[in-house]
Amino acid sequence: MSEAGSRIISSIRRAILNGEWVPGGKLQPAALAAQFGTSTTVVREALARLAGDGLVTSERNRGFFVQQLDLRQLRDITELRCVSEGLAAGLSVERGDLQWESDLIAAHHQLSRAPRRAPSDPARITDEWAYAHKQFHAKLLHACDCPPMTKLAADLADSTELYRRWAAPSTAAAVRDVEQEHRDILEAALDRDAAKLAALLRSHYEATVQVVLDAGLVADVAPVGS
Repeated sequence: MSEAGSRIISSIRRAILNGEWVPGGKLQPAALAAQFGTSTTVVREALARLAGDGLVTSERNRGFFVQQLDLRQLRDITELRCVSEGLAAGLSVERGDLQWESDLIAAHHQLSRAPRRAPSDPARITDEWAYAHKQFHAKLLHACDCPPMTKLAADLADSTELYRRWAAPSTAAAVRDVEQEHRDILEAALDRDAAKLAALLRSHYEATVQVVLDAGLVADVAPVGS
């Protein structure tokens, strides 16, 4: 991917996560090319890459669309995250050394210092905080020393990013004490308490699902078999 292509991917990703287009909205390559000052070929390549990240869908003979919000899919992804990250986190606290602890503390410090919401746009999560948040959760699992696990965790986190960002303007998201949740997660990791860490991660991720519901982004659905 060229430098111009990477720039367009970042620009479109940011626009989607900031809610500039509605869920399911069609993305017109010609219009995006004019908006971002590039060619339709570069835009199509960028949209194809974002489709792989779960932010865009591609339909044959119809084109590209912003990903739809699907509560059942979010719940399924969340359950998979809880199970897989609980296992990976357990391995991390078992295998992690002093350097891992130091790196995790540093990642948490960066997260705690990053402004979650900018005064100029308090309804949105800042890119700086989103990046630090991703780094903290990645470092938490890093010491498991199992690349397939860490890749799965990263992919699942990317799959829920759209929901987190779009729920950000809601009151439910604003009143949630995410900072305390991260402090508790850090403490459990440093205490090498694998069971508590897994439980805190589950609570952390399930709280996001509840925020999405409370924000009214998607309607609740009855579980299969109910």
